[in-house]
Order: sequence, then structure tokens, then C-alpha cells
Amino acid sequence: MAKQIQEPKPDWIRIKLTTGDNYQDIKQMMRSKTLHTVCEEARCPNIYECWANRTATFMILGDICTRACRFCAVNTGLPTELDLQEPQRVAEAAEQMSLRHCVVTSVARDDLKDGGASIFAGTIKALRERLPLCSVEVLIPDFQGDEEALRVVMDAKPDILNHNIETVERLSDRVRAKAKYRRSLELLQRAKVMKPDIPTKSSIMLGVGEEWDEILQGMDDLRAVDCDILTIGQYLQPTPQHLRVEKYYKPEQFAELKEEGMKRGFSHVESGPLVRSSYHAHEQVNSAKKQAGVPASS
Repeated sequence: MAKQIQEPKPDWIRIKLTTGDNYQDIKQMMRSKTLHTVCEEARCPNIYECWANRTATFMILGDICTRACRFCAVNTGLPTELDLQEPQRVAEAAEQMSLRHCVVTSVARDDLKDGGASIFAGTIKALRERLPLCSVEVLIPDFQGDEEALRVVMDAKPDILNHNIETVERLSDRVRAKAKYRRSLELLQRAKVMKPDIPTKSSIMLGVGEEWDEILQGMDDLRAVDCDILTIGQYLQPTPQHLRVEKYYKPEQFAELKEEGMKRGFSHVESGPLVRSSYHAHEQVNSAKKQAGVPASS
């Protein structure tokens, strides 16, 4: 068979390298507190911009994921320990950074009975105690469909509950490991039933072989479970062992998808080549609050 030639990376996929004092300060802080960020572990293209602006997405429950999704650069394997002091260190770091909006995500921990839900709840509580004016967003795994694990997180009352469908339904089993498209939608729906006033959020990455109509269907599926916020970004292959990029979408196509999303009733749509789930997250929570008639944070 003839070897497929991958489409070259277009000019609009540009990463601004900014490694000034803020970047170095955050990097040193994360190391000193033995913390992980999804910015580093998932090789996020926005790390330089976000860290320069003193924002970061904390990744709790260690840096080894029990799943091996074909798009994700996070290490996979069998975790060996659970750090019960991690929530306090995250809160200390967030306080030191004077965060107004804190995003907390995790690896998948299918080895734990509750999937790590109690550590998420503990982190939310610790952040509230140290930074009562800081909004807290959690990007959670599916907890293997465990409703009680989700309830533990929702009872801690995050400001935003984020769970990504990642791709369109047809490609979900190929792109994601163990996660199921319909199970993800069910999680978002359950979250709304448990706490209707907490905005929900999800993300779709483009370029893994989806069709335009399938992207729109994904939007419709999310709105059918009352998902409030949507982020859409370009998939970038982290290593040669991961899924190849099938297509690079143009900025104007991302702009068109933002319009489609807003027409469908999302309170906020962040759509662009380098957009990731936590990109401009503070703006997203303010949009969601405005939509709900709640004063936005300053």
C-alpha cells in the first residue's frame, strides 16, 4: 500500500513562545508543590500564553491515566498511589497565583472505587476555603457511569461542571479508550438534574475524520442534554504513535461553527484552531453567569 502523506501544518497553527517571569514562576511553583498540570502532561499548545497570564489547569490524581485514548499524550499505566494531601497543595498554589477562576481536571482513575470523585470534592472544598471569591471549574472523567461518584462532585458545588465528548459519535470508540459517547451525554444530563443551576460544558476536537454534519449533530446532542458551554478546537497529533490528523480546519470554519453553536442556544462557544477545553475559561464562566442572570466576577 502507498504510504499516506499527512497534510502539512497550516500557517494559522502558530504557538507563541513566551517563557518570561510568570511562566518560570508557575513552573517552579508546580514543581515545589509536586503538582501536575494538564498544560504540560497533555502538551497543550496554549501553555506559553496561559502561563504568561498566570493561569493553569491543575491535573489531580497523579499523572498516570488508566486509559489510553488515541489522541491524548498523558502517560498511561497503573497508578500506584493516591495523594490525600493533593487538594490542599492545589489550593495553596491557586492562592499563591491569586486566581479568579481555577480549573481542575484529572487523569482517569478506573482503579479507584469512586474514580477519584472524593479528591475532586476535596479540592473544590479546599479552594473555597482559601479563595472564596475564586470560581471553580472541574473537568471530570466519566467515572465509568457511576451516578453516586458524580453526585459527590456535584454536591461540592463547582461553578462549572465540564465533561468532554471529544469527538462525534461515529468515531468515539476509535478515538477514546473505554469512554462511551452516550455515557458522556448521560453524565452531562445527570449533572443538570442534580444541580440545574450549575452550568455544564463540553468539548469537541476536529480533524480526526468527522464530517461537518456530524459536528452539528454533536452540538444538537449536547443541547438535548442542556449543555451550556461548548469549546471546539483543532486536534494536533502529539506523537507519531497517536491518531494522525485527517484535516486542518480553517479559522473561518471555526467561526462558522461558533455561529452554529450560538444559534443552537449555547451560552458561550469558544471555537478556534488552538482552542482547548480550558482556554479563556474565565470568560466562559462569566458568559454562563450572564445568561443565567447572575453577576459576572471581575
